[in-house]
Amino acid sequence: MRVSTSPDTADSTDIFDVINAREIDAAAERISDVIAATPLQVSERLSAETGATVYLKREDLQVVRSYKLRGAYNLMAQLTDSERAAGVVTASAGNHAQGVAFACRAMAIKGRIYVPTKTPKQKRDRIRVHGGDFVELIVTGDTFDAAAAAAKDDAARTGATMVPPFDDARTAAGQGTIAVEILEQLGQKPDYVVVPVGGGGCIAGMGTYLRERAPETALVGVEPSGAASLTAALVAGGPVTLSDIDPFVDGASVQRIGDLPYAVMSKLGAAVISHSSLPLIAAPASVRRPGESFAVTQVDEGAICTAMLDLYQNEGIIAEPAGAISVAVLEKMDIEPGSTVVCLISGGNNDVSRYGEILERSLVHLGLKHYFLVDFPQEPGALRRFLDEVLGPDDDITLFEYVKRNNRETGAALVGIELGTPDGLGALLDRMESSRMQVERLEPGSPAYRYLT
Repeated sequence: MRVSTSPDTADSTDIFDVINAREIDAAAERISDVIAATPLQVSERLSAETGATVYLKREDLQVVRSYKLRGAYNLMAQLTDSERAAGVVTASAGNHAQGVAFACRAMAIKGRIYVPTKTPKQKRDRIRVHGGDFVELIVTGDTFDAAAAAAKDDAARTGATMVPPFDDARTAAGQGTIAVEILEQLGQKPDYVVVPVGGGGCIAGMGTYLRERAPETALVGVEPSGAASLTAALVAGGPVTLSDIDPFVDGASVQRIGDLPYAVMSKLGAAVISHSSLPLIAAPASVRRPGESFAVTQVDEGAICTAMLDLYQNEGIIAEPAGAISVAVLEKMDIEPGSTVVCLISGGNNDVSRYGEILERSLVHLGLKHYFLVDFPQEPGALRRFLDEVLGPDDDITLFEYVKRNNRETGAALVGIELGTPDGLGALLDRMESSRMQVERLEPGSPAYRYLT
């Protein structure tokens, strides 16, 4: 089934005529020989922290380590013989590309895959492994949207079929099969399902299915705060292109939400929920107001990093940034005790070389890592006094670098300090104020701070 996803089509056609529970059930049947049902596991830690029963839907254990194969395979399985002969083309931040690559080799279809330069090497390598000789990997542009533009140009020039990562009813239906599995595995309707949002195909598919099969379930979509394209669209009344995004959460950093996902979420009455309003969506179905069953919120990248590390250290789950978003938001939700919550761990394609940055962002989020410009007095022993008089007993210097290279003993220096506890910052600032040194704290979000991290 070919579906136009332009705003005009969304306005003139009921979006649920082109994507609905029936289509998603058909997609589940279509991909059943290729897609193994992933585990739905209880997290004892998160259950204890929230007072609810928290399940983790482990799409990181999918054969390509993310749910993206579901949508890619569902679309490609419906291609005609002539379309298969012409080949396919797609753009992806990495996970959808692996799904397309796997499907290309499984169906013997030639494909060209465009990824942005920020796609981690681990994902690029896995694309090549899954696709083998059937795919050509092309790296271009700084963002997913730039790679997508190149892929669309390729399709128009060559006649290959585009396999969109989210803005197609067939893709969204395939991704919506996650909701089919959740209901079957759980044997009941969960109170909350928490889903990461990038381009919006997954939440569109799952939201559509839950609307028909489990209307009592509250669906919470979570975006990284540095790339909140669905939030921007719901506020503006239509998809908008964000001028700048943080590409760190590569699996969910999209400048513009898809037209089809926006049409679905707006028709569902999805509301943008602020941090202070999150308890509304966490209320029991009996007291939620209309429009509160489908909500979208944001979570800071640092909180995502903390969730990644917690999942690894406690559950042994290697989640990529986008895969940990659903868990990161739980600490902001005032969930009704005894509720059933399902969090989608959407992917596990994380490059081990990124863990230094992940740890850094987590420490900053937890209030343990801080940076300062310290202007030491032009006299001997200044550095020693800083160590003895300013640092606390549990504080540690993690970075020390003189700003001017010809000034090795005195002068201004960039100093990174890791505290023993977050509440030690006040005392540290007091000791800095009492010293004879000029100290400037570099605030997170400032231009100088962004240059550091």
